[in-house]
Amino acid sequence: MRLLMSAVLLAATLVAAGGTGPAARAAAVPDNQTLWYEQPATDWETQSLPIGNGALGATVFGGVATEQLQVNEKTLWTGGPGSPGYDFGNWRSPRPGAIGDVKAQIDRDTRMTPEAVAARLGQGKTGFGSYQTFGDVWLDTGHGGATGYRRELSLSEAIARVRYTSGGVDYTREYFASFPGNVIVGRLTASQPGRVSFTLRTTSPRNDRQVSVSNGRLRIRGALADNGMRFEGQIQVLTSGGSRSDGGDRVTVSGADSAMFVMSMGTDYADTYPSYRGADPQARVTAAVDQAAARGFDALRQAHLADYRALNDRVRLDLGQGTPQVPTDRLRSAYTGGSSSDDRALEALFFAYGRYLLVSSSRSGSLPANLQGVWNNSTSPPWSADYHVNINLQMNYWPAEQTALPETVAPLTRYVQQLAAPGRRTAQEMFGSRGWVVHNETNPFGFTGVHNWATSFWFPEAAAWLCRHLYERYRFSGDRALLQSVYPAMREAALFWVDNLHTDPRDGRKVVSPSYSPEHGDFSAGAAMSQQIVADLFGNVLAAAAVLGTDEPEVRQALAALDRGLRVGSWGQLQEWKADWDSRTDDHRHVSHLYALHPGDAIQPGTAFAQAAKVSLTARGDGGTGWSKAWKINFWARLLDGDHAHKMLSEQLRTSTLANLWDTHPPFQIDGNFGATSGVAEMLLQSQHGVIHPAPAVPAAWPAGSVTGLRARGNVAVDVAWRGRAAERVTLRPGGPGTLRVRTPLSVLKDDTGAAVPYTRDGDTLTFTAQAGRTYTLTGSPGPCATAPADRPVVAWDPVSGTTVTDSSGNGRTATIVGSGGYSAGALLLNGSTYLTTAPTTLGLLPEATFAAQVRIAGSGYRRLFDSQPSGNPGDDGIIVDVTPSGHLRFIGAGRNITTDAALPTGRLIELVVTLGRTGVITVYVDGARAGGGQTGAGGIMGCATRPLRFAADQDGRQRLSGAVDRMAVLARALPAADVPRWKEIAFP
Repeated sequence: MRLLMSAVLLAATLVAAGGTGPAARAAAVPDNQTLWYEQPATDWETQSLPIGNGALGATVFGGVATEQLQVNEKTLWTGGPGSPGYDFGNWRSPRPGAIGDVKAQIDRDTRMTPEAVAARLGQGKTGFGSYQTFGDVWLDTGHGGATGYRRELSLSEAIARVRYTSGGVDYTREYFASFPGNVIVGRLTASQPGRVSFTLRTTSPRNDRQVSVSNGRLRIRGALADNGMRFEGQIQVLTSGGSRSDGGDRVTVSGADSAMFVMSMGTDYADTYPSYRGADPQARVTAAVDQAAARGFDALRQAHLADYRALNDRVRLDLGQGTPQVPTDRLRSAYTGGSSSDDRALEALFFAYGRYLLVSSSRSGSLPANLQGVWNNSTSPPWSADYHVNINLQMNYWPAEQTALPETVAPLTRYVQQLAAPGRRTAQEMFGSRGWVVHNETNPFGFTGVHNWATSFWFPEAAAWLCRHLYERYRFSGDRALLQSVYPAMREAALFWVDNLHTDPRDGRKVVSPSYSPEHGDFSAGAAMSQQIVADLFGNVLAAAAVLGTDEPEVRQALAALDRGLRVGSWGQLQEWKADWDSRTDDHRHVSHLYALHPGDAIQPGTAFAQAAKVSLTARGDGGTGWSKAWKINFWARLLDGDHAHKMLSEQLRTSTLANLWDTHPPFQIDGNFGATSGVAEMLLQSQHGVIHPAPAVPAAWPAGSVTGLRARGNVAVDVAWRGRAAERVTLRPGGPGTLRVRTPLSVLKDDTGAAVPYTRDGDTLTFTAQAGRTYTLTGSPGPCATAPADRPVVAWDPVSGTTVTDSSGNGRTATIVGSGGYSAGALLLNGSTYLTTAPTTLGLLPEATFAAQVRIAGSGYRRLFDSQPSGNPGDDGIIVDVTPSGHLRFIGAGRNITTDAALPTGRLIELVVTLGRTGVITVYVDGARAGGGQTGAGGIMGCATRPLRFAADQDGRQRLSGAVDRMAVLARALPAADVPRWKEIAFP
């Protein structure tokens, strides 16, 4: 079926006078779902406000004397068929043996420069084209001396407004993009009758159109000089009261009480290979203008709100934010990532904005969202505003399923399926193989071949990565018919790799060759990302085949022989290449070798590969472009490090976000908006490993909050309320019957009738049988006691004199010194008979924790540090942190007795910090540097019994530590490595 891009309608209606009186002014007060500003936009990229309905977009400037609406129709592209020399990126003449020669040289030399490979396999682009602006619509009002100015974009309504007072009259303009009506609608109102006057005109940066006016209808018609693509735009102006007059290229309204103009745009593009042309757009444009004009503003607005709210209102995020009293540009510039309500408001707004932009730039019947969504003011935009498929197009859709916007994925699904036809030709002509392929970037015209920019021309793994989105649609929906429809594209992408994998002479494993880690380093065989993507595709195809009752033995055999691309390198990093070439000082923006962590799911938190991924991320640093920072939010969330994920969100908002909240590479590139929204969702809900994990990576900056309507794989809607970084209430609404597994310490499970639901528990995972249409709620104390608050220390001691040590945490856990050893140089001496103990106390559940002390270790045998555990306990009641006879740190808690590989120095005062992460990872630091670690259970420390907390002795007063101790603290959160040197500042603010 051809994708005939439908006409686009821009409507503005002036209603009866009085529309901006006191009541309207009250409505102008912003809420926390509104971007608002106190001045018009003067720059498209950084200040204009976007509206869209998928097929079309407009950006609102809000000028007083002259309003500017820059408009787009998403299929208006140069290049492709009709453009001189367009070749779909396929080689213009045969190159027999070219790829084989490159493979052979890599086998011999292990690597080749990008320039050398591009010289053999690349070629210059011809006719690739670029996304085009349709032009600008101008409303000349002649107003001046405006006061009370406000320009805003309501995310709860998807409506942009401009309000001001001029000459004693209140004026309002209102714009929205309606998907049901296939229109952009705007309304201008005044507080006095007969005061609406303006001239409507249009401009274009290209000289390829003709403009005519008749009966209030302005018609734009033309053809792009480059490829002959026909385009049409029509604007109908209607008035109530006053007069309307036609000019040669404009329409003027004078003294109206209300007025309406509707604009529709279309092209003759169709997504059918190889012609990519359909019917002339004139009839569709005319019909759209006629129908919208006949419906009127109120009906169009009502339909728009019903459609938009059906998607937008599925998800709500509460971070404890208030309603900012400053404009959004000042809100962003003042943002620090700290604890203020305004900072929380910006973070929640940014999350919601990503969902808004996706709804506005990707709906069925249109192309997918490109590098700029649907918005572009140029004839030569950066990177052509094309489809980069080495991460950028994929990132656009990361938040779609998880934030309950599956409808927005329909254009991507269609686009991927339609790429298969030209991709088959490229696979056959360039590789001599089955299947289909697409390289680093593509356009609406089936460009699946190559160009010659050395560091970005080669990426045949792109089709496999795109197919992950097809399978994820099934994983979230459980829709077998949908899976059946996308399976052919997935299968063919897999067969391409069955035919093209290369046997690595180093170890006999199957690898991708030539292989290139995107935009970074040399070509090699078996770069990590290449291997991880192909493994991911093969696994997904086999899983899909099983659901559909078939099998793919060739794929299964290839997967068995495949190098999976996961290796830990010489300095503990996850290797980016099969050879250990990684540099500790490399801070490249791409972190492609972590694909298996996100968006893939081959790396699970708490594993050696997860630790290696953390080492790699830490080495790469927290800088990068906007989209790179967004990806790092997702990485850190998948590692269950909410604080570092939040740090990356803060970095993106502070340094890679424009005043209109568009992400900047720089320049503007919309994928970072979508990646950040995805990252926030990953912090609040994960399900990639077949287990629903609520609140997996909540940062300390969000001590309490809630989110409703997120989606988990398995077709489950999930609401989460949290406090102290742990879920305290989880609501599950399954879309079908089946077994649900939930990772949570919460212990009370009820259905919507209030009946208790039976479940089984394995460690931290609860399993029960769900019924379709029922709602299930998990509440109750996680185990027999509450979670310890993470916003303050559990205990903080600083012995300075006497036999009593005050607890600086505010929790009242004062310690008594037994057997005074005296003090020296500000430290309490431990002479073998001295220790600290509290009265019996309940620490609470500690899903994560930090134990820290300034301590000098002496003596022999087992020597206690922190102790709240009965002797002989295996680790499921309280905690022991001590020193073994061999001098290693031991950790007994979270269900296990673990002797770490961290050897502790003796004879001097050290800064000892031990962290327990939510996945059970134990990390030991000495003087700020990592000294070792281990792995315990993931259920946290069960500190629910009431007994003393001691330092330097066990519960029986034995196994005492000799030496000295200064400050000691226990925190209910795992300090990230960057904060370890600051533990005293954090514990003793």
